[in-house]
Formats: sequence, structure tokens, C-alpha cells
Amino acid sequence: MANPRLLAAHALTAVLCQKGSLASSLPKALEAAEHGDRALIQQLCYGTCRHFPQLELIADQLLHKPMKAQDQDIYALILMGLYQIKAMRTPDYAAVDATVQAAKASGKRWADKLINGVLRSYIRGGDELTEVLNEHDAYRYNHPQWLVSKLSHHWPDYWLKILAANDPQGPLTLRVNTREISRSDYIVELADVGHTSHACLISEVGVQLEQACDVTQLPGFLQGWFSVQDEAPQLSAGLLQLEAGQRVLDACAAPGGKTCHLLEAQNVEVVAVELEQRRISRIEENLQRMGLTAEIICADASAPDHWWDGQLFDRILLDAPCSATGVIRRNPDIKMLRTSEDILELVQLQLKLLHSLWPLLKPGGYMVYATCSVLRQENDRLVARFLAQQPQAHHCVIEADWGVEMDIGRQLFPNPTSHDGFYYAKLHKPI
Repeated sequence: MANPRLLAAHALTAVLCQKGSLASSLPKALEAAEHGDRALIQQLCYGTCRHFPQLELIADQLLHKPMKAQDQDIYALILMGLYQIKAMRTPDYAAVDATVQAAKASGKRWADKLINGVLRSYIRGGDELTEVLNEHDAYRYNHPQWLVSKLSHHWPDYWLKILAANDPQGPLTLRVNTREISRSDYIVELADVGHTSHACLISEVGVQLEQACDVTQLPGFLQGWFSVQDEAPQLSAGLLQLEAGQRVLDACAAPGGKTCHLLEAQNVEVVAVELEQRRISRIEENLQRMGLTAEIICADASAPDHWWDGQLFDRILLDAPCSATGVIRRNPDIKMLRTSEDILELVQLQLKLLHSLWPLLKPGGYMVYATCSVLRQENDRLVARFLAQQPQAHHCVIEADWGVEMDIGRQLFPNPTSHDGFYYAKLHKPI
């Protein structure tokens, strides 16, 4: 029988070594686990990532020297042990014992003594250590130093709220497929089976559940009555001003939530472009469950010469690859994976995508640029650079009562009780 903590450590090791995200490493761990251990593994992985900036500083204080590259699995066990003591209800002695047993199961005989010593040191001196470490921004705010610095610079009035909103787990939000059922009727359907929910404030098709659950057991899952999607990305279809018969490009389309939403919102023809072949199946699965059809192309959206058929699009949705700093609460491994240098590379890609896709838009058409980032480099400042370089493109003011109005576009910050962080800009190509 596989040790659940060791399985969790293996999933975390991939993240620590920058060889994958939790989304890619955790499913393998869950598959190898006993059914009853899966919730614990998930909690250990997500919780350790969520608290990683603090746990890393604690571990580095208690270890006499850095762990070797081949022993990152033991480092992951140390972080998980610290997490259990610091943030879980696990009794201290149980957290130590269970982590030591996982170390023994790893086959590294020296590791159990090291882990025992580190965890017991933290139990004895954790309060004093916290006082010392609180001098570090990364510890005080539980975010990487580079991100604290960027956010405080970009958003002097909002950065503390952004950081605070990144740590609690985000609520479970659904997008109702109003072709199948109205939002109000679906809320009644949920109540009939014991799920309390309420209508989202900024999305006309969003429903937020009071308690997370297995969505496959919710009413109408197989019939395509809803999709799981945060409230913020649900705004994209409305911003495009879709009309029946239009040809719409969904660039960078995986996992297909927005592709489906475009088709639910209006009778349009959608071309969905996705770079990674492994993610195409997610788009296909979503379309199939919702009973919808789109043309799916596996290609680099920034190189249309290789995939575009020459037909112009009435509308383009560019949900660009980004730092994902607006969705840290749902993907806490971003705290471990993302670096300041990544932002510079992402900005170049985002600008390339805008310039490459703009010629594909019909005169009179609209393009919506979106990211799940809260960094201005990727958002309003990036679009301003594009507009300065592309005189054909006109910025459209988004008249709305959500988010913060920028000179270009609108910015949503993560909200503990509702939506993720997101940015939108709307561009028009004059006739």
C-alpha cells in the first residue's frame, strides 16, 4: 500500500524541480493512492503550495545546509510536515510521526532522523522563529518577494487586498447554459437536491455554490446544463457583442470553457486554436458534454500562416497566456513556479499574439484581449504598447460597474467571496 504522504511529496517534488505544475503531477499521485487517502493528498499538496513562501523560509532556517537536487522529495516531506504543524489540525506528534514514516517509506534511511529533528525544532521554537521571519515581506504576506514588490508598485491602493484574497480557496462557481435551463430555474434545481447557491453579481449566467462538491453529481451535468467556470471569465462572451452567423476565433482556447460559452451565447461559428495537443482533448470533452460543435485546430495562434484559411473573423477572443497572478487562490503552485523573469517572456508573447491576430479581424470587428493576471505589464500597459504600434486599432471603453476602470480596459482583483483576478480590453477595427 503506497504511503499517501510520500505520494504527495512526489507530486510536490515535480513542482519544486520546475518539472510540472500540480495540475500535471497531482493526478498521478491520486491515481496511485487508496481512495480514502486522496482527499488528504490533495489537501497536503495544495496547502503546502499555498503556504510555500512561509514554509520555505522556516525550512531554510532549520536546515543546516540546502537539500541536494536528488533529495527534493525529502525537502517536500519537510515542507508538508511543517504545513501540518503550522496550518492543519493535525496534532504535533501525529504530524511528526506520519512524516517520519513517509521518509522511511522513501528508502532513504538517513532522512527520518533529519525530518524528526527539523519538525521537533519547529514545534519547540516556532513562535520565536515567526517573530524573526516576520521581518521578511515574503513571510509576512506569504507571497514571493518579487510579486509583493510588483503588486505594491503597480497597485499602491490595492496590493494588500490582492495578497489577502490570494490565500483563501476560491468558491465553486458555475456558468449556466441558458440554452438548456434558465439561471433562476437551475438555482431551484440545486436547492431541490440540497445545494444552497446564489446568482453571481457581475455575470448574468453565473451561479455560486455555498459549499464545494463533486460537480459530476450536480443536476444536469451529463445534459450540459452548466460548466465550472469562475465569474470573471464569464464576462468575455458579452463583451464581444456576438451576433448570429458571425465567425469567431477563440485563440489559446484550452480547456474550452470560453469556446463553449461563445456557442451557448449566440448561433456563431467558432474556430478554437490551441497550441498543446494534450489539451485539445479537454476542449473536445467539454464540447461533447455540452452538445456543441466547433472547429478545433492544434497550432500556434501567433503563427496564423500555418493554420489560417484566409477567411476573416467578425470577432476574436484572445485569452492570452499570462502569469496567472489573478488565480493564485485556485492554483497556489504559481507561488512556486512563477518568477519575475517569466513576466518579460510572457509580455513578448502577448504582444506577438496581438500583432499576429489583428490582421485576421474584419473591418468593423471587435477583439477582446483578456488575461487572468493582476500585473499591469501584461494588461493595460501591454495593450497601450500595442495601440501605439497599431494605429488601425481603436480602444473601446468598457462601460461596466465591475472592476477598476483603467485608461485602457478594466481590471478585476480577486475577491474572497466571488470572482478571480482578471483583465479585459476591447479593441475595434474601423471600417
